Amino acid sequence: MVFSDLFFLYVFLPSFALLYLLGTWIDKSAAKGGQLSCRARNAVLVAFSFIFYAWGEPVYVFLMLVCVIINFFIGRSIDHQDKYRKAMLTLGVACNLCILGIFKYAGFFANQLQALGISVPTPHISLPIGISFYIFQSISYLVDVYRRDSHSQKRFVDLLLYISMFPQLIAGPIVRYQTVANRITDRHVTADDVADGIYRFLRGLAKKVILANQLYEISHQFLDGKFDELSMGSAWIGIIAFTLQIYFDFSGYSDMAIGLGRCMGFRFNENFDHPYCSKSITEFWRRWHISLGSFFRDYLYIPLGGNRRHQALNILVVWFLTGMWHGASWNFIIWGVLFGIIVMVEKYTLLKNPGKVPSALLHFYCMFVVVVSFGIFYYDDFARMTSFFHVLCGGAATIFDGVSKAAILDHFWLWVAAIVLCMPVRQQVAQYFDQCTSGVPVINRYVGMLARLAASVVILVLCTALLVGATNNAFIYTRF
Repeated sequence: MVFSDLFFLYVFLPSFALLYLLGTWIDKSAAKGGQLSCRARNAVLVAFSFIFYAWGEPVYVFLMLVCVIINFFIGRSIDHQDKYRKAMLTLGVACNLCILGIFKYAGFFANQLQALGISVPTPHISLPIGISFYIFQSISYLVDVYRRDSHSQKRFVDLLLYISMFPQLIAGPIVRYQTVANRITDRHVTADDVADGIYRFLRGLAKKVILANQLYEISHQFLDGKFDELSMGSAWIGIIAFTLQIYFDFSGYSDMAIGLGRCMGFRFNENFDHPYCSKSITEFWRRWHISLGSFFRDYLYIPLGGNRRHQALNILVVWFLTGMWHGASWNFIIWGVLFGIIVMVEKYTLLKNPGKVPSALLHFYCMFVVVVSFGIFYYDDFARMTSFFHVLCGGAATIFDGVSKAAILDHFWLWVAAIVLCMPVRQQVAQYFDQCTSGVPVINRYVGMLARLAASVVILVLCTALLVGATNNAFIYTRF
């Protein structure tokens, strides 16, 4: 089940909302001394999270349960004794990485051994959806408990809620345990939280359905066909369409997850900050998939020594593992190492001399690298990747053809909307509106509320119409 699905929007979500409201009423009725419990709400959230996850892969619910059981007992052990805390943390992290390794990388490593002439059987294990995300959240839980940033969960169901929470379960953002630890057992939701959460969810839905799904039609047309029929212009149009598609697809999912969490009283951290406005690759990765970057920074890069010692090696290790995290394929490893090398070079060149290069040139450099790198990211078949880059670099029979022209003109307003919305236009409009109405707070509040309501209705109607009969609606990052 995915968020941009009619069943989710019109059956699952309303059913969850009704029962969650019932849970809120039960919690209020059971409140003692003014202390509001979250037990009924948490039970509803866990139950619907399991239904959500089991909808597509019921067998892997048991894998998630095993993972939570392991982390629950190890977390309690870390929190309740001093002598073997580090050993228990090591054991817990090793168990989580073993689960991830078996289900995500066993087949890849078996194939590499076979290529070296070592006869080993190739396990045929399908990849559980979202395993990379909930394993990293499990590691976050153990490390935060070890560092005493948070206490371990006393109730198994509360840890189960943290790891299985359906808003961010299958494609992030990676929610750090200390970010939500207190809100698992004590959270309050206001009308503004619900209104802001719904609007944020619908904005994410619009990104996915109105932009990403339509951009997919263009990228699929040019990137998945026969390259001997592809012009150089078509190759560039296809990879630029994919660059825009993956941004709106992934940031749209993050918006929906953040919005749903807000409606339930959780404040998830931002995962994107207009990365296509960056002027360096280092800046780009501070703005793209922020939760993954901060996870590797705080739980790997800094413990390895960070900027204090072996900085170049630390950067390469982090980026090698960033590539591996995205998938068990050499193209992801090459993609990650490439960015590691570029980030390392920037530290000793570009970032040491800020202001020496015109901003427009820096922005062009950054976007050129990002667009080209997504060509590596897209193809796990090296033969097709090589053929694509041959066309991209001018090896096609034609530079620009009628198909390329039609892809631009027939989707002109889609291109315009996608490019404009990569920039912080919404924030600038909101800021301008606040300045214009700063002296009349009543107008500011009610006009803003009506504008949001109108936008929400338009988005919901348009997305519903586009989803009827839609054939491609999967989120790209669910496969990681």
